[in-house]
Amino acid sequence: MITRRCLERRFFLRPDQEMTQAFVYCLAAAARRSNVKVIFSSVQSNHHHTGIIDVDGRLPEFLEYLHKFVAKCGNALRGRWESFWAPEQTSCVQLVEPEDVLDKMVYAITNPVKDHRVKRVRDWPGLDCLTAISTDVPLAADRPRHFFREGTDLPARESVTFVRPPGFGHLAHADWVTLLRQRVSAVEEACERERHETGRDVMGVEAVLRQHWDDSPHSHEPRRQLSPRVAARNKWTRIEALARNRVFVSAYRAAREAFLAGVAAVFPPGTYWLRRFAGVACTLYDEHAPSALGAMPAT
Repeated sequence: MITRRCLERRFFLRPDQEMTQAFVYCLAAAARRSNVKVIFSSVQSNHHHTGIIDVDGRLPEFLEYLHKFVAKCGNALRGRWESFWAPEQTSCVQLVEPEDVLDKMVYAITNPVKDHRVKRVRDWPGLDCLTAISTDVPLAADRPRHFFREGTDLPARESVTFVRPPGFGHLAHADWVTLLRQRVSAVEEACERERHETGRDVMGVEAVLRQHWDDSPHSHEPRRQLSPRVAARNKWTRIEALARNRVFVSAYRAAREAFLAGVAAVFPPGTYWLRRFAGVACTLYDEHAPSALGAMPAT
């Protein structure tokens, strides 16, 4: 799961139609160019959560294209020039098991409900991946006219199809949609009960769209917290995933030392920069092997 927030939590991604279309276009283009499969995406006023399958180990390319062009389109739309995204590294969390993917998927989709912006997911005016998943229809967007010039070789229209998460392929489409919507409804009902008990109301769509894009939340932002690389419900599964990542780091360091010493070296699967730009040899990834290295790409 990828998470990135806007500079100073400002509402640069406010879900007006132009910004939503620009994000969908850039997401679809980035996924197509890097052969990334998108599972879900949720865009709030100042951050986004996007779940992907990195088929070819090209995550850095995907992140570069998506965030670069969303920023350029967003700045052109808002009439500004400075940094669009917060300067910290993009959060990329490995979701280990199918239930972990589903948990984060529901978390992302219900974000505007949990933040009491709207009562139901369907009310959010921005990117709506839940409907796209339910109807099995791609999200499409025209090339943003406010940034891309006429006559460019970029497609006039891009579309993104949300793929089924691994581990749920045995379900019929109707059963998968029912499962996902049940989980989403449970969160919506819990938030409704919370508002009833506290007397709180939702902000509402009109108020969300009235917010100025240069504003930011008045709430205090937590700082100096841990930034996890792995998410897993099961303690032992999480420990195994962290151990695989440590094995990757050790193998990568050993191969790099040999490479710098002029000795033939084979890098572990997950190596990115040296594989792409220096043509180093890499071990093939085998997801079924007991010692498989499921780490993030090395840069």
